[in-house]
Amino acid sequence: MPQNTLVTGANRGIGLEFTRQLLERGDRVIAACRKPGQAHALGALAGEHPGRLQLVPLDVAEAASHHALLGELPLLLGEDKLDLVIQNAGVLHSGERFGQLTEANLLDSFRTNTSGPLLLTQSLTPWLADGAKIANLSSILGSLADTQAFSTPSYRISKAAQNMATRLLAAALADRGISVIALHPGWVQTDMGGDGASVAVTDSARGLLKVIDAATPKDSGHFFDWQGREVAW
Repeated sequence: MPQNTLVTGANRGIGLEFTRQLLERGDRVIAACRKPGQAHALGALAGEHPGRLQLVPLDVAEAASHHALLGELPLLLGEDKLDLVIQNAGVLHSGERFGQLTEANLLDSFRTNTSGPLLLTQSLTPWLADGAKIANLSSILGSLADTQAFSTPSYRISKAAQNMATRLLAAALADRGISVIALHPGWVQTDMGGDGASVAVTDSARGLLKVIDAATPKDSGHFFDWQGREVAW
């Protein structure tokens, strides 16, 4: 059965590839990004898949943007509900060093990577089908167990906090059979991943979708990588 899926940060990188692969398998996708009018690759996909891809503006860090999206959902979904939400939008401030860390970077990272996705999920709850799935794109860099050096602190801290949000959402939504999982996409060849990344974006998205598809309520509140292996918190 085709699914109704919302993908945030859908204009590039893994978000764009998620959108492409979801459309290829026949799903209906609401692709959200800050400036859909400038998302030319998404626009091209909309032309290739008429009626199954809707582009909407969304800044996950802004509550007003959440409310605007909620106002659009009756038009986008009609009587349907969301079967899957992929929270992919995120920010990484590169070049941070100990002694030079700024409050601005920490707050921006927290709003985009942690509080934004958490509050968006809360707002979307009435639009989630019973048994739906929420996939939060995290990172092994948010793993406390895996942290050995001082690097990308704003990103690491915000992703560790996002992992706690995943656990809390899993508990909050368990009675409706909604699964909430955290996902590490690997070191992916995107703008964020950089030149040395080892995982192709097509492989990462394909692997993550397999993990999402296989997830059951017993997996809710867990942390997996793109190959299905559980990641230590």
